[in-house]
Amino acid sequence: MKIRLRRLIAKSWALSTVYYRLNDLRIDGKPNDRIWYFAFGANMHDSAFLERRGMRPIEWRAGHVRGYRLRFNLEGRPRGKAAPANISPDMNAEVWGVLYQITRADLVCLDSTEGVPGRRYRHLWFEVEDNDGERLEAVTYIADGKETDGSPSLRYITLLREGARAHGLPEQYLQFLENVSPAD
Repeated sequence: MKIRLRRLIAKSWALSTVYYRLNDLRIDGKPNDRIWYFAFGANMHDSAFLERRGMRPIEWRAGHVRGYRLRFNLEGRPRGKAAPANISPDMNAEVWGVLYQITRADLVCLDSTEGVPGRRYRHLWFEVEDNDGERLEAVTYIADGKETDGSPSLRYITLLREGARAHGLPEQYLQFLENVSPAD
């Protein structure tokens, strides 16, 4: 579906509800209900989340989820190059990111920019721990990726590094991101 049509649907709660139902998904709650969204990829960077996606979070905080690891196992653009971020279950790992408090209506708008509903990403609800140790239920995006990881573009991994740094993610995670080799 074209991006413009997705965004048009996202502006109407009623249209979104029908659209999600047609795709065997449902929207729970009310448009103004507050939820937490966990960003682990480019959405950690203000240029992606605030500027390009037009999100206006109510608040944000750093957080992490145990039992998942950051991967670059999705097909990038151009095809075969510059793999974007994904997460995969791994009981021995954790992923750091930014928790944004947004409304359910905001999530529908964000979905429209991420291709949800669609063939790539889908919602994953799980427990995330913020920097103060508070456990919060949050939603993120996950996709069925390839078995092997690719490499992100330099531009993309730079967004992750700068977003992580700007939002105060821990030094060991910043070092992990610094060690990710970009695609040629």
